[in-house]
Amino acid sequence: QVQLVESGGGLVQTGDSLRLSCAASGRAFIGYNMGWFRQAPGKEREFVARINWSGGITSYTDSVKGRFTISRDNAKNTLYLQMNSLKPEDTAVYYCAATTGWDSLDDFHSWGPGTQVTVSS
Repeated sequence: QVQLVESGGGLVQTGDSLRLSCAASGRAFIGYNMGWFRQAPGKEREFVARINWSGGITSYTDSVKGRFTISRDNAKNTLYLQMNSLKPEDTAVYYCAATTGWDSLDDFHSWGPGTQVTVSS
């Protein structure tokens, strides 16, 4: 099964940018659709973005559209989330996950340990 490890989080100020990475190992990365999720303190896990196996199809939650970009480099077995114009409400632990499906967000699995993103006001 694919193993995932997130990196790239940190402490930034409102308006700053970060690029998160998700390194995959184990089962072939190209065989999965991928997603980014986040969980803020005291809140439920929230879908952020997803991308299909080839990178040709993406979708985003409304709150990040126009600011975040999900991408992948299958040759490097790496998923990315470019986050621009960060806001304090983006503060959360960000997780990447894999799925062989697309229609259901409940089918994501192989969650990484997460990386903390903190945006100060």
